[in-house]
Amino acid sequence: MNNNIEEIVREQARAAKEASRRLAVTSSAVKDAALRAMAEALEENAAKILEANAGDMAAAREKGTPRAMLDRLMLDEKRIHGMADGLRQTAMLPDPIGEGEMETIRPNGLEIRRVKVPIGVIGIIYEARPNVTADAAALCLKSGNAVLLRGGSEALQSNRAVSRVLVEAAEKAGMPKGALQFIDSASRDAVGVMMNLTGLLDVIIPRGGAGLIRRVVTESAVPVIETGAGICHTFVDEGADLDMALRIALNAKTSRPAVCNAMETILVHEGVAKEFLPKMAKAMREKDVELRGDEAARAVVPDMAVATEEDWATEYDDLILSVKIVKNIDEAIAHINRYNTGHSETIVTNDLNRAHRFQREVDAAAVYVNASTRFTDGFEFGFGAEIGISTQKLHARGPMGLNELTSTKYLIFGEGQIRA
Repeated sequence: MNNNIEEIVREQARAAKEASRRLAVTSSAVKDAALRAMAEALEENAAKILEANAGDMAAAREKGTPRAMLDRLMLDEKRIHGMADGLRQTAMLPDPIGEGEMETIRPNGLEIRRVKVPIGVIGIIYEARPNVTADAAALCLKSGNAVLLRGGSEALQSNRAVSRVLVEAAEKAGMPKGALQFIDSASRDAVGVMMNLTGLLDVIIPRGGAGLIRRVVTESAVPVIETGAGICHTFVDEGADLDMALRIALNAKTSRPAVCNAMETILVHEGVAKEFLPKMAKAMREKDVELRGDEAARAVVPDMAVATEEDWATEYDDLILSVKIVKNIDEAIAHINRYNTGHSETIVTNDLNRAHRFQREVDAAAVYVNASTRFTDGFEFGFGAEIGISTQKLHARGPMGLNELTSTKYLIFGEGQIRA
């Protein structure tokens, strides 16, 4: 362990802890003004941020980084404007802090009210995607939480540039100094330090590949909210609108194959396979998608590669799609519940009963009917930015917006009551 890194990270966490107490009572007006100022600062400093990102991209290409990772790492004017829009949209959302969730008067006269309060200090460990720096800052500050960010080494220059712009704008607009912290180090030891900051960090949220998430979940002494990998499926049902199914499948696989809500497996009912699969295979290949099929699928489209057991359990994050023909909805649901990661699943169907059954029985955070899994996103759900997609079942599940970054407090008023 690098003692210098441990000292630096602990000091940042202490500063965040101190700032969290002031941030918890900061007004909505100040928080919203800070988010708008941060958005403007991102756009005003776009050239500097893009220059830093170009350095990260060049280093990544030199290392032979896979194209999926390069896509996550890359920033351009459009993505920077998207980051700024996320900040502005978060500023427009209602502030959850102090919002009443329950109010009751007990027979003894005690008035009991439950309200939302900040969690405190949130540590976020993430890989490759510089936009997470802005998303995390927006949601944490708006929900009254201080945040300690540790991005991946491959995006260090980009994250450094983005965080400097955000911190300066936030503090000028009235945010407590230390409320937004970025660990400016490529040392892997920083992650180990964060996972042991009990008493300083209230929760850690890992956002990245399966290896990172598994390490944090198994090793952290600080409570963890798990954001899982995305092995997402599309099931094309018998009698489905096949033109619609093709549009949905192409979008789910090819719009951004490196993100967690991209489709990795398509399941096709045997009743429509001979009509649908050749059209789908042609369209996917025009988008450079490699297809890997089971025996039945390869009987319809013989030039597919052979899908193995490993394929059904793989998040490709790339232009690769596994294909399986199923006998009915029962087999589709069974396959999904065996191999999915609890992220996002969709059925394309014209049968309302089967649609409802699919939504009831599929175990995932987001279950769609006749729509692409690519919509599982805090911005698309109207939450502003998002911290990540939680695939666990405790506290938060699905896109994590402002409400998922709060805890609760009970406020009790009495008139001298004592317990017998």
